[in-house]
Amino acid sequence: MAITLVNPGGLPEIDAYRQVSIASGSKLVFIAGQVAWDADGVTVGEGDLAAQVEQCYLNIGTALAGVGASFDDVAKLTVYVADWTPDKMPLFLEGVARAAAKLGVTPVPPGTLLGVAALAVPGHLVEVEATAVID
Repeated sequence: MAITLVNPGGLPEIDAYRQVSIASGSKLVFIAGQVAWDADGVTVGEGDLAAQVEQCYLNIGTALAGVGASFDDVAKLTVYVADWTPDKMPLFLEGVARAAAKLGVTPVPPGTLLGVAALAVPGHLVEVEATAVID
């Protein structure tokens, strides 16, 4: 495995993710922002943030598998949420937890969540991009 996830002393421990990833692999994998489309391009979970987050993470898992990688190889996630407000955090975390359970991922790698005004496709509530490192 090319990625080790850690919580260094002096930083808060967050249940949902680790603060730092250490990459020892030699190939970088950049995955374009994934939205809540299924394999046919149909939006999953119209109006349901948790369902869309889950689908985005599952799509990242599919993209990783397509290049011989898994979530164990992810060094960093960046999440964009349309019309973000802090009260949406429980729904976001629910979607992450459901995807993590399906993907067998614990803990989730470091991530950044950014609130944005809108995404490229109306009806999409979230977009997730990933950087992975593989040997």
